[in-house]
Parts: sequence; C-alpha cells; structure tokens
Amino acid sequence: MSTRKIRFGIDVGGTHTKAVALDNDTNEIIGESIVMTSHDHEDGVAAGVIECFENCMREYNIDPDDVVFIAHSTTQATNALLEGDVAKVGIIGMAGGGLEGLLAKSQSKLPDIDLGTGRKIHTCHTFLKLKDVNESSVKMAIEDLKQQGASVIVASKAFGVDSIAEENLVKDVAEKHDMMVTVASEISKLYGLTRRTRTAAINGSILPKMLDTANSTETSVRQAGISVPLMIMRGDGGVMDVIEMKKRPVLTMLSGPAASIMGALMYLRASNGIYFEVGGTSTNIGVIKNGRPAVEYTVVGGHRTYINSLDVRVLGVAGGSMVRAKDNILVDVGPRSAHIAGLKYAVYTPLEEIVDPQLEFFSPKKGDPADYVRIKLASGKRVTLTNSCAANVLGLCQPDDYSYGIQESARRCMQPLADYLGISVEETAQQILHKAYEKIHPVIDEFAEKYRLEHDQMTLVGVGGGAAALIPYSSGVMKLNYSIPKYAEVISSIGVALAMIRDVVERVIPNPTTEEISRIKREAAALAIKNGAVPSTVEVHIEIDPQSSKVTAIALGSNEVQATDLSLKVNADEAREIAAQSMNAKLEEVELLIHQDIFYVFGRKVGDKQQLRLVDHRGFVKVQCSNAIGTACKARDWESNTKKLWDQQVSYRREMLSTPDIFLCINGKVLDFSNSLDFNQLTVVMRSEFLEADPDEDIILISSRTEIL
Repeated sequence: MSTRKIRFGIDVGGTHTKAVALDNDTNEIIGESIVMTSHDHEDGVAAGVIECFENCMREYNIDPDDVVFIAHSTTQATNALLEGDVAKVGIIGMAGGGLEGLLAKSQSKLPDIDLGTGRKIHTCHTFLKLKDVNESSVKMAIEDLKQQGASVIVASKAFGVDSIAEENLVKDVAEKHDMMVTVASEISKLYGLTRRTRTAAINGSILPKMLDTANSTETSVRQAGISVPLMIMRGDGGVMDVIEMKKRPVLTMLSGPAASIMGALMYLRASNGIYFEVGGTSTNIGVIKNGRPAVEYTVVGGHRTYINSLDVRVLGVAGGSMVRAKDNILVDVGPRSAHIAGLKYAVYTPLEEIVDPQLEFFSPKKGDPADYVRIKLASGKRVTLTNSCAANVLGLCQPDDYSYGIQESARRCMQPLADYLGISVEETAQQILHKAYEKIHPVIDEFAEKYRLEHDQMTLVGVGGGAAALIPYSSGVMKLNYSIPKYAEVISSIGVALAMIRDVVERVIPNPTTEEISRIKREAAALAIKNGAVPSTVEVHIEIDPQSSKVTAIALGSNEVQATDLSLKVNADEAREIAAQSMNAKLEEVELLIHQDIFYVFGRKVGDKQQLRLVDHRGFVKVQCSNAIGTACKARDWESNTKKLWDQQVSYRREMLSTPDIFLCINGKVLDFSNSLDFNQLTVVMRSEFLEADPDEDIILISSRTEIL
C-alpha cells in the first residue's frame, strides 16, 4: 500500500491548463501534465482541469488515496465579467423608516453595472421597510423580481453588517423557491451600502456560471476517487473550499496571477520586490512587500468593490511581443504578439531553416498598424522577432531558462532589421529590450512609491515562460537584483498546490481596543478553520487604516501540517552570505547581530545608517531594511523595548512626523506592524499577540525607518 502524500495544483491559463503533483513532505515535483484550456467545451474550463488532473494521475501512477490536497485556479469569474456572461440580478433593499429608509432605498437601487467592455450586469430592485420584513413580504418581493427577469437575488440591508437577520431571511426564502441568492453582508462586513450592494450584485451575477463549473469539477474529482475537499484559488493568494466558493465566487477573480506569486514566494529569498508574470502576450506586474503580495480592492468596469485581490497591472509587453519599425526607426515593441499573429519566434527556428532572411512589414490583425516586423525565409516560411529573440542575442537567457533558444537563428533573422535601422544586431537587440523596459519602468516606480519600497531593498522576480526575456535586461538598467525561481514556467500550478487557506475579516472600528483586536482575530481564524485549516497552523495578521478606521484581520492556515522544503536549512555562514547578497555587500561588511533558534539578524553600516536583514533558518530573507535597529529580549519585556526602538527611529521629515515600521519575531512567526501612526495604536495591536505568550519566550524586535526620496 502506498504511503505517499501528494498535493495537486492545477492552474487554468488563457492558453494552457497545467497540473503539477508535489510530494507533500519535500515539495518535489513528481508529475506534470499540460493540456489546452477548454474554453469551448460544454463543461467550460472544468473539462480541462479534469483532463489535466486525470492525465497526471495515470501517467505517474498516483493512487487516489495518495492525494491529500487538490486545488485549482480559475479564469471563470474574470472571463464571465469580461464576456458579459452574467445573470440579471434582483436586489431586495431593506432599511428602517424615515430618512434612513429614503437614503437606503436610493443607495441600494443600482443602475445596470457597466463592465467596461460594452457589456453590463442588468439589475432590478425592490425595497422593504424593516417593520414589513417577514416571510410573506419577502416571497412577494422575490416573485416581483422574478417577473422582471431576475434569476439571482441579492439581499442588502442598511447596516446589515451589524445585524444580518433580515438578509438571512431573504436567503432562506429565496432558496426555498430555488433561487440563487447572495447576502451582501456575507460578502463584506464594511459599511457603505452602495458599494457593498454592488459587490454582492457582481458576485450574484456570476453565480449561475460559477456553480455549473464548480459542480462539474467537484463531481469529476469525486468520480476519480478523491475524497479530500476540492479547494479553489482566491484572487488574494489563498484558497477556499468549493463549498465556500459557491457562495462567494467573485473572490476567485485574478486567481491566475495570485497562483503565480504564491508559487514564487515558495522559492524567493527576498522579502520585498516587484513581481512579473511574463507570458507570451502580456505581463502581470505586482508587489511583494515584507514577504506578502500586495492586495487591493478590485475595480470592475471602473466601479470600486469590496473584493480583495492582488494589486496587479497588466501590460501588453511580454516574451512574444513583436517588433515595430517605421522610417528606419524602431518605434515600439508590442502590444501584438507572435501568438496573435500566428508566427513562430525566430529564436526557436532551426538554424538550417534560416536561409536568405528578408524583412517584411505587416498588420497582424485588421485595423492594426502596418509596421509590425516579420522575416520571410527562402522556403517561404515567415517568422517574427520578439523580446525573447533580443534577449537571446544579448546572451541574457541561460540554458536553464524557458526562454532560451538558438542565438544564431535570432541573430541571422535580426540582421535584415539591423540593416534597415543602420545599426548592429547587438544595438538592435538592445533597442528592442529598451522599448519594453520603457513600459515596465513607470510601473516599477509607481509601485515603489505606493508601497514604500526603497531601491536597495527591491528585487525583480520573474515567473512564467517569458521571464528571462524581460527581467535580466530591466534589472541591469535599474541596477537591481533579480530572481527567476526554479520551475518558473509551471510556478502557477506550484502556487496553487502550496497555497494556504486564507480568509479576511474587515471592520470599521474607531479607536480599537486590544479586546476588539483579539475578537476580530478570533473571527478570522474561525473562518479559516471552517474552510479547512488545521487550527494549530492558523496565523492572523492585523492591519489598521487610520484614515478610515478600518481594521483588517487576515488569517492564513494549512489544510494539514506540511513541510516547505524541509531539506532547505542554512547555517550562520550561509545565512550571512544570503544577507550580504541581498545588501549587495562584501561578506566582511556584514555582521551577525542576533541569532535565535529560527532567525538570524544581520547588519551593515552605511554611513550613519544600518542596513538590516532578517533571515530565517531556511535562508529566506523575511525582513529587509535600509535604516533599522533590532534587539532581542524576553516576551515580558516587549513593551519597554518596543518603546525604546520606536523613540530611536521616530523622525521629522518636512515638518511632519515620520513613524517607524515595527516587526516582531515570536513563536517562529514574523509579524509586521508597519504604518502605525502612533505608539498607543501600535501597542494596542501588539498586545493581542502577547495575551497567551510565555513571558520567558525569546523574541526579536526590529524598528525600521523608511526613507523614500
């Protein structure tokens, strides 16, 4: 009988669906399968998910009893909204009488929601005063909305986040009459009736499509003999079980980029950086800050929602972006790609086929400029020049990179373009990549400013098949470190397989107390546990927005206690080398300041500042700061030591108070208390971490002064 434990991750991309089977104990890849994404199948993308999964099971002799975890990302929610494949939504607004009722009636009556693509979510509306809400009145309201063409009901009550009883009554009545329903206060616990209702309406509009896919996938998984819960990737980087997804499918938006970044974090030894998922046609760019992906509220068709997903920018430049030239000048790279034009890359064309290459200009699609470049060969075959070709010409792609090709093929095909431009092949390749860099650079600068990333802390992280086509050149120009993790081309599937169960609770709490912080942490942890996380693995991170008084509790946990590269363990000397590399410093310049069981803290003096790196026992840089101090102490002394570090790092900049970022290492965890505006707020949040701590436990405190010019 097999004793293997296998984790399955399946990523649904625009072109391919990829499955990866990982050994649960070592995270070693033991099986892979790739099929075309089944957009046009009667079962939708679910058919590709199952085909990919079953191929991998069969080809690598994996027994169903070996599978301890299975999850997949999905493009279904995003595609349904992009394509307008949505249901009409009937909204039941509810509130008290008087002015409250008048306002709530207006705020819950949404116009059709423009999706920004010429398509809309159509809505209809009715309103009930709270004193009139009962089973009979709700039934009549639902019948009225059905007569108006609604196939999904949204229940939205003013201040429903404080008392959800009436919304739940609507849910119960709707389900009795076989109507799908979304409860607005289950989607978000934040105030703002219009925005909460809109978020619920978007969720409701994709329920029919998503339920069909979820049911089809779940049925097929069960028929394959898999008994563990089917998990679905969320757009914020976690997973939830399929039962929860059926309630809140909107949370799966952007789950593809989320899968990639979570996979990259498993191999990334830097805590801050700009993340690139580089395909053939487009590149998703996001942020890693203090070891976590940056998350933002999603905007749908220009409308802000309460849907958490990765903060991502999408650029029409990637590994397969084609070159454009006019009047003997290189004018652009992209947005059309070789894939869109139906052409092969020159760099992947066998050298013997490159005979008498001739430059041609063409329009890839009707209405496109006629300045895209392709190369006609003596055989009549046509290929094209891309960023991948240029990167290979300049020797930036290594043999292990997915983008690596035949350099001489690329050079021969680029020669006609170089002759047209009147420059060398190398200069031509340089210009091609610089055109791509000019699109990337502003996004890096924007994210660095938004998330307070200092230049010496940033690493460019590239995943996806086209990563080596863009990242080495861009990092060289910006003088930044870069990393292309192992298995970059299947990193999304790995990210799905290793993703943690995640849930978020948000509340508006002016001047929160330690008890209120503890309460919201327990609520978030309970949701993660309900979703399948083992209680002992759950960690909760607290964020406070002082401007809106919004308190966010983010709970992360594993579905079982699992290893993350147990074989990966570094000693003090190896950790010091990692810290030195992260600082771009010589080894002798880096000093070990603190060492506890799991963590090393290294410092390097630069003038009157101290660079600092916190490295864990696996060699991952968990905290990196340009100007920081740290100390080790017992848990009982946390508050006095935190006050000392705070006072030492508080400063005034342009006559404004600049407060430090505080990090706490306790019980093997690194907790981030950045962006606290005053010490009292900081201690209220931190105190919740020490309520059950052993007073004699060793902890590490770090205080960092962020200086963005």
